[in-house]
Amino acid sequence: MSRTILVTGGAGYVGSMLVPRLLERGDQVRVLDLFWYGHDVLPSEHPRLERIAGDLRDPAIVETAVAGVDAVIHLACISNDPSFELDPALGKSINLDAFPSLVTAAEKAGVERFIYASSSSVYGVKDTPHVREDATPEPLTDYSRYKLACEHILLAETAHSSMTPVILRPATVCGDAPRLRLDLTVNILTAHALERGVIRVFGGRQLRPNLHIRDMVAAYELMLDAPADRIRGEAFNVGFENHPVRDIADKVHDTLSDHDIEIQTEPSDDLRSYHIDSSKIRDVLGFTAQHTLEDAVRELEAAYRAGRMVDPLANPKYHNIKRMREVLGESPGVGA
Repeated sequence: MSRTILVTGGAGYVGSMLVPRLLERGDQVRVLDLFWYGHDVLPSEHPRLERIAGDLRDPAIVETAVAGVDAVIHLACISNDPSFELDPALGKSINLDAFPSLVTAAEKAGVERFIYASSSSVYGVKDTPHVREDATPEPLTDYSRYKLACEHILLAETAHSSMTPVILRPATVCGDAPRLRLDLTVNILTAHALERGVIRVFGGRQLRPNLHIRDMVAAYELMLDAPADRIRGEAFNVGFENHPVRDIADKVHDTLSDHDIEIQTEPSDDLRSYHIDSSKIRDVLGFTAQHTLEDAVRELEAAYRAGRMVDPLANPKYHNIKRMREVLGESPGVGA
């Protein structure tokens, strides 16, 4: 059955894959974004796609965006620690301060389901090899702290509401997309290998959880379709493979068609390891990731060889913090 779905930050990395998939399903899709990375990251002139170029912090725009919507998928944020730290006040205004009014507006509009994109970074660094959803969160940065704070706001606001809230805590996403990001572990190692023939690894023992972008999209689909009583008020880790960074570099090296690529390992003081256990979403909802890190590397190489990845290490369109530096002198706003 066709539904109307609002995707905030829908012109970002994950959104640029999610929105076409929702349209393919037959849903009506409304995207709220400032389109920092352009309008061409989404399908053009689609009869079931509505774009609202606006700021999440503007109550009037938010009220318009949630009107007549069945579900909200909230992706919009200043994404990752370096981007957030570039302008902490901007990051707080978007990632935290704008959130309560969005939830309230969605409730008042009669939205049935609110899916919040949190982060696996809310756990901080854990010694246990299985970081599950009941682990005590120990976020290390403001970006992670505000993600966790929004989880609490959402659950508190909807405790006696008819709206169904659900929280996803994704691993680091990888793979090709119309709005490609090359500032994420697998993607940036692959880009360096392709462009420079060298993969630089700092440290290497640190664990990083990974998830293919197509599996990330499938997880959001699942949250739209799952019975409300199985997801209401729940948080789900969404990941697939936890690998040391050096192992990720080895997998990138072995997957690419050019095996003459050199791996350089350099010492690092940053030995923080992040890893998650995703058995809950499998056991409760039957979700298992279908795509590997190697799939992501092959897709990225194909995009590079086809000329779809232009000047990957310097082009601001692929790097959040570089693009933010370009636009912060203009009109700051929202995009994921």
